Amino acid sequence: MSDSVPRRASLEVLRAEAADELAVLVQERLLGGEDPWSFMEELPSVDELVVLLLRADNIAANGGVRPNESRQYRVLRQIALDYPELTTIVWGMLGDSEKHRRWHASVADQAS
Repeated sequence: MSDSVPRRASLEVLRAEAADELAVLVQERLLGGEDPWSFMEELPSVDELVVLLLRADNIAANGGVRPNESRQYRVLRQIALDYPELTTIVWGMLGDSEKHRRWHASVADQAS
């Protein structure tokens, strides 16, 4: 199966959807009594969330099978090719710079 999934929408629409999702996450955590100073850094940025949503679309299109390391690279690289504005975010997610975040795919893979 190809690592490319048909484009869902324009980047602007994807960013708006991701911003809405983040707003809901923040509101839920605030309503749960959490201090925003303690959790805001844990949350992905809007563009990071867009990449994660596109990655999730690819996983769903592949029957729900999570990608191994080499396929993960190809999937994220294809996202960068399909959405050039996300290239910096994709390469940052492929590198070691963001692995301290709990939501990061490589951290989540190590926890499972």
